[in-house]
Amino acid sequence: MRNLKNYTTILFSLVLLVSITSCKKEKEAIAPVEVNFKKEGELTLFKGTTDTIIKVFNIEIAKTDYEIQTGLMYRDSMKDDQGMLFAFNDVQMRSFYMKNTRIPLDLIFFDHNKTIVSFQENAKPMDQSSLPSNTPAQFVLEVNAGTAQKLLLDVGDKMDYFEYMLEK
Repeated sequence: MRNLKNYTTILFSLVLLVSITSCKKEKEAIAPVEVNFKKEGELTLFKGTTDTIIKVFNIEIAKTDYEIQTGLMYRDSMKDDQGMLFAFNDVQMRSFYMKNTRIPLDLIFFDHNKTIVSFQENAKPMDQSSLPSNTPAQFVLEVNAGTAQKLLLDVGDKMDYFEYMLEK
């Protein structure tokens, strides 16, 4: 009887051990998403009063709903001569946020004439607070934080951009 009790205890212990170890899954490392810059055009900023070129940026252009919603999310850096232009079909109040955006940004809002109408400077990474245009806008340029101040941009300065015809 004692052997049967020991045998039952050992068998129960083995079944329990197998159950625990087979149910426990090893944590698999999830590779982080890496999003690389894809040059889709060039954007030139001009001084509004003199039409003097301030700076030329290589840009990605966000036009589809997915591109607009994703923006610069999941990126760890951006070069000083790069940016993302959001090109909308209409002029209206705009609002952005920094969800899943790891780099601080300046947001520069333009009207339908491609004239700067407002700024949101030094937007904090990962912050989901609203960053409104404060006036109707059709285009929004996202660049590294501090760029608007460094370039001495003003309301009334202008931009123009050229989009490359890329194969999809």
